[in-house]
Amino acid sequence: MKLVRMYWQVERYSSINSNMRWIMINKSLLGCMLFVPFLFYSPGNKLAEGRTNPDETTQSHTVGFTLDSVNHKVDVSIGDAFFTSYRYDGKTPKPVLYPILTKSGKAVTRGFPYETRANERVDHPHHVGYWFNYGDVNGLDFWNNSYAIPESEKIRYGTIFHEKILSMDEGKGELVIQSSWRTPAGDSLLEETTRFRFMEEGNTRYIDRETILKALQNTSFTDNKEGLAGIRVARALELPSDQPDIFTDSEGNATEIAVLNNEGVTGDYLGSEGGTGDAVWGTRNEWVRLTGTLEGEPVSIALIDHPRNIGFPAYWHARGYGLFAANPLGQAVFSEGKQTLNFKLDASESVVFKYRMLIHNGSELPKEAIEQALIDFAKS
Repeated sequence: MKLVRMYWQVERYSSINSNMRWIMINKSLLGCMLFVPFLFYSPGNKLAEGRTNPDETTQSHTVGFTLDSVNHKVDVSIGDAFFTSYRYDGKTPKPVLYPILTKSGKAVTRGFPYETRANERVDHPHHVGYWFNYGDVNGLDFWNNSYAIPESEKIRYGTIFHEKILSMDEGKGELVIQSSWRTPAGDSLLEETTRFRFMEEGNTRYIDRETILKALQNTSFTDNKEGLAGIRVARALELPSDQPDIFTDSEGNATEIAVLNNEGVTGDYLGSEGGTGDAVWGTRNEWVRLTGTLEGEPVSIALIDHPRNIGFPAYWHARGYGLFAANPLGQAVFSEGKQTLNFKLDASESVVFKYRMLIHNGSELPKEAIEQALIDFAKS
């Protein structure tokens, strides 16, 4: 994977006002990129179970979108099977994808705070489904905002408001939305345009996210550990732990547990650089995979960074309690001050972030399959 990184990192940045800016890849590299996949391709590097890249083949099932304007969501199905919902109902101060199901119908995302599930943690109510936000935008915390923040403290938090659905293309499996990142006073800092693409091949489901952030005024993203593209997973996919915590019963009642019961808790992280478990936190990786057993079935979730993203490969905010997120903007925190980014956008400037998520069931998703998915994603 180092060769892929080498090609994509050439001329990825320019220096403006001492801050790193994202720029389009030099056209002279296009010929090289056409050659790169052949350096890595072999029959063993296809997706798990011998399937090919869905970017280049017809999906086995059609993607369907169902707009529910009453409940403020768009349900996403593949064939006749539910996949996820794009929710903008205001129950969280940001739009999210929730829940996310495997092809076999198992929810890989945590239920809290939307649903009550037995033996589930009730920490961090802002960790909902799969989301995208950041902990310091012009001094405002968009990451930690939730219903649990007292009104007297809301002045320190930002909110992402869903504005409109721009398009739903079932043929391409694409949902395009527009949102606004606002201050507590209602001023818009960023206009967000996000294109989701939903796919399935074999037992692997895909979510591609392309987010364009356009600055409506001068906007700073001060280095912060809380960001950027994150998911909170079901209890069974957490890493075993002996730390005390608070859990719910089947009725939603919270109980403090001094010694955790790790029965059925099977998760483990693997980073592209070889780190595992809790050691993945704070390290740079092109992708991170979480594996475990969910309701008796092997399940894997992989989140893949895109080579054109700022700060590629991202640092990973990966916690044993079920949060993992790609954070390219928190460099000073994760490097203990050895690196600093403090990314900024002037008014009218834009930046693009792309991430690919794989949700696989029935077997452990091999690292070779994830690396092939990264190569395919890099070409998109």
